[in-house]
Amino acid sequence: MVWVSGGTYWMGSDHHYPEEAPQHHVQVNAFRIDPFPVTNRDFFQFVKETGYVTFAELPPNPDSYPGALPEMLHAGSAVFIKPKRRVKLNLYNWWHFINGADWRHPLGPMSSLEGLEMHPVVHIAYSDAEAYSKWAGKDLPTEAEWEFAARGGRDRAAYAWGEELLSDGHHMANTWQGEFPWHNLCNDGFEGTSPVDAFPANGYGIHDMIGNVWEWTSDWYQPKHNAVRVKACCIPRNPRGGSELSSYDPREADLKIPRKVLKGGSHLCAPNYCQRYRPAARFPQPVDTSTSHIGFRCVKRDKA
Repeated sequence: MVWVSGGTYWMGSDHHYPEEAPQHHVQVNAFRIDPFPVTNRDFFQFVKETGYVTFAELPPNPDSYPGALPEMLHAGSAVFIKPKRRVKLNLYNWWHFINGADWRHPLGPMSSLEGLEMHPVVHIAYSDAEAYSKWAGKDLPTEAEWEFAARGGRDRAAYAWGEELLSDGHHMANTWQGEFPWHNLCNDGFEGTSPVDAFPANGYGIHDMIGNVWEWTSDWYQPKHNAVRVKACCIPRNPRGGSELSSYDPREADLKIPRKVLKGGSHLCAPNYCQRYRPAARFPQPVDTSTSHIGFRCVKRDKA
């Protein structure tokens, strides 16, 4: 793991999506963090030793999802399927629930992990990430820890490597080039996920904090940072997000699923859609929902 000495930094952004505001000072203690997202090889070892079954591999309990369509009550997960032509920017035009999609079968039941051993594991619900971290003797990072590590010492920079998306003309992360969701130029060399060491490490020696896959944090989501700019003596230390109650989607009437904060963006983030390939970016994800672009990494809060 990589030792991160902690310190004070500017968390969030006032110049991008509203949920990233307000930008505010935060202090975090030292911690260790995985240099890479958890890979398929890592997760295979966990399952081999424990017999663990992921959320996506289990048929949902109908009692937990009143009114759900019968075809949704099967084991499976959400898979990105690229449209063949330009479509309206509605997520239902590219996300499809596929029966039999899970971490072993990332694109559906006929797919496999062959050649993907060093790619990040996907189709991971929050409970799966939590189970792995406990098995490994670690924890999931808080949002504040994750963002501090992602910045790599570049406080207030738009990207983990500076102010421009490209660094001297080079792609620094696995993101989408072209018009999302139907036309990917693959200028970064990848159509889907990439090996976790395919792009340069940030200033702390940590890889893949931006792009490739979204990563779970342990914080409950709230629509904005609950923070005000304060004097140096009162800077929040090791802050946590909202409460479970604050994490509910207000659009949900009968079914309330709490949401955790995802960080980092993914290979599906594009200039014309979801420009969240930045340390400050954040996204609310229901804890029971896995997809083909969500993974995780772990931290350990110990002494140097």
